[in-house]
Amino acid sequence: MGIIETKIDTQSDEYKKNYEAMTAIVDDLKSEMKIARDKRSEKAKGRLAAQNKLSVRKRIELLLDKNTPFLEIAPLAAKGMYDSKVHGAGNVVGIGMVCGREVMIHANDPTIKGGTVYPMGVKKSLRCQAIAMENRLPIIYLIDSGGAFLPLQSEVFPDIDDGGRIFYNQALISKMGIPQITAVMGLCTAGGAYIPAMSDEVVHVKKTGAIFLGGPPLVKAATGEVVSADELGGADLHCRESGVSDYYAEDDPHAIEIVRDIVRNLPVNEKSQLSLKKPDAPLYDPKEIYGIVSRELKIPYDTREVIARIVDGSEFLEFKELFGSTLVCGWSHIHGYPVGILGNNGILFSDSALKATQFIQICDKRKIPLVFLQNINGYIIGKAYESRGITKDGHKMVNAVATATVPKFTVMAGASFGAGNYGMCGRAYSPRFLWNWPNSEIGVMGGEQAADVLCTVKNEQLAREGKPNMTDEEIGMIKVPVMEAARKEGNAYYSTANLWDDGIIDPADTRDVLGLSISAALNAPIRDDVAGFGIFRM
Repeated sequence: MGIIETKIDTQSDEYKKNYEAMTAIVDDLKSEMKIARDKRSEKAKGRLAAQNKLSVRKRIELLLDKNTPFLEIAPLAAKGMYDSKVHGAGNVVGIGMVCGREVMIHANDPTIKGGTVYPMGVKKSLRCQAIAMENRLPIIYLIDSGGAFLPLQSEVFPDIDDGGRIFYNQALISKMGIPQITAVMGLCTAGGAYIPAMSDEVVHVKKTGAIFLGGPPLVKAATGEVVSADELGGADLHCRESGVSDYYAEDDPHAIEIVRDIVRNLPVNEKSQLSLKKPDAPLYDPKEIYGIVSRELKIPYDTREVIARIVDGSEFLEFKELFGSTLVCGWSHIHGYPVGILGNNGILFSDSALKATQFIQICDKRKIPLVFLQNINGYIIGKAYESRGITKDGHKMVNAVATATVPKFTVMAGASFGAGNYGMCGRAYSPRFLWNWPNSEIGVMGGEQAADVLCTVKNEQLAREGKPNMTDEEIGMIKVPVMEAARKEGNAYYSTANLWDDGIIDPADTRDVLGLSISAALNAPIRDDVAGFGIFRM
């Protein structure tokens, strides 16, 4: 493979301004991550200590193999929602190594409303299970939750993607043969009781862990019986009498020790095999991405310069370099894993869409994972392009993205607008993981463009009615709120708060995050019987 020769002048004013702007954005991200991780009331922390419980982060730290990474999912979920106090949607979710085995970890944070489940917490739990099913990852649940947040029960309980779906998924996960292990470290109330009940093995901490369909207040209200939480659903009852729980733990550290033993006892899982090579660091510092990426989305940058800073040895075999130049396609390696990369270098035309289609088909046949680097305003529009078939050519690309059977990974590295989001494997096209850079924006179209469209439509309506065009003041009354809404709803934090992605990452960490994502995906088989047509030219 050839080496990408950088054309970036790291001493130029433009590079320095871009670098400064991205540094400020990343610093804000780190600040937000620290708030989500650490901001808890003294009362909540004191209550945890009084119960002799470990914090959620300490529990995960003890569970993971020492000096191994933890790929956290959606740490800023629910940001800005529920009085801005339900950090991370009330739980910590991620992939880590336990006894040498990659596992999905789902842990309630009892210092946030006592581990109470909010609507976005349900959505995050479902995403956790989806990742586990797609990638065949064992799930470890560390449960410490008071159940659903009752004032929002209509958003937590009844629908197809609400709380009941968690237990439905547990049944499917069990049928798939994916291990599920639960440590009961606090309350497992009402529907939450089904999580341990539907797991393969359950570890129960004495005194603090309790499983029951109805807690003491509900039992008293319904039957008049007065009973403590431990008497109703503690470790002694469920380990000695009901048989709901399988292992009796003295405290949190003991429970985690037992969970690790259970994982160690799992059958060996053979991961999917790819044509690996020895990993090499990029020739260029990944942090130089800060100066490469334009501080304004409307100013383009060469995606090859980003590729050069995330792939092994900055080596890249470019496919159809002289054809469809607004889309860069080619082969490389990330941490030794072979990948096919698609990166935007402008709007998508028919030739770039056809190029993508052929490239995706080749990668699918060869079982090479796909990486999409999104910085896209959409597909070209206009009479001339419609006459040349941009709609059908775009369809071919979208179809190829949707039907590819190899693992797909997406990084939103700038703009993500309109059908370009679909063609470049947005959330609706089920990439195994989708990561966001903090400078990215998403929407049907850019705010200014959307405002102009609405004003044009309004003026055309007025013309049909025989009325004059809008005044500048009237235009402003339409444009300003539309552009403000686009700025609010299109930014990376709004996206990640709503779980449209798996997390915002530092652009300099992109290589490592993709490497961990690919490694996790290889726990699932890559299909041998790739369906569809053979490779053909278009």
